[in-house]
Amino acid sequence: MRSIGIISLFLLLIIAQHTTAQQETEQIEIKTLPPIEMNRQTRGSIPETLLRPNRSEAPRYPIDTVIGELGRGDAPEGGYIFARSICEGLISGNKAHRALSSINTSFRENFLSSIEIINPLSYRIGGGREEADGAVSFLVRFIGKEQGITGELYLRLITEIIEIEIKEDATEEQETKRTYWKFDDLLLEEPRSKELEQQESIYLNDFNPYERFF
Repeated sequence: MRSIGIISLFLLLIIAQHTTAQQETEQIEIKTLPPIEMNRQTRGSIPETLLRPNRSEAPRYPIDTVIGELGRGDAPEGGYIFARSICEGLISGNKAHRALSSINTSFRENFLSSIEIINPLSYRIGGGREEADGAVSFLVRFIGKEQGITGELYLRLITEIIEIEIKEDATEEQETKRTYWKFDDLLLEEPRSKELEQQESIYLNDFNPYERFF
């Protein structure tokens, strides 16, 4: 019986030494793993397809629950930049803001007064597209502390001939042109509380973000 106990003790010591050696080997392997492999271990069971976007996947833009996908959409980059400057001018409350100079004076004051009601703090713009008549439109949302106003902003690219040069033989004319973006129209809805905006969210109503209000 005594010999059996000694053998059992000997086997336990061998198993313990093997377990310790295996743990030390695993620790060394983990420490020597490249940073990318270490990150993969810490991310657990998250599928790689969720962590790394597909090359063929379309860009993902932020979403506003009221007006939908933000960004320039299908509109030209220049129109998007000009639209943003107009929105900045409107929330500034400054009638003399440079971006508002292409808006008729009476309309400008009307827009500023309408937006001033909500004490605007910021704005969001998205859903840009080209209209059938050549204009470019954007969905806009002016955001105050308690209320918001949504609307649709229309712009137009203007091309003007500023000089016509006639060649010496009078058989050819050379025109010098300039193009610029100009305010066309702004359609605003009535101010709504943030609670009401959330109740009428595009997601709650299964609303297509690119469908227009008007």
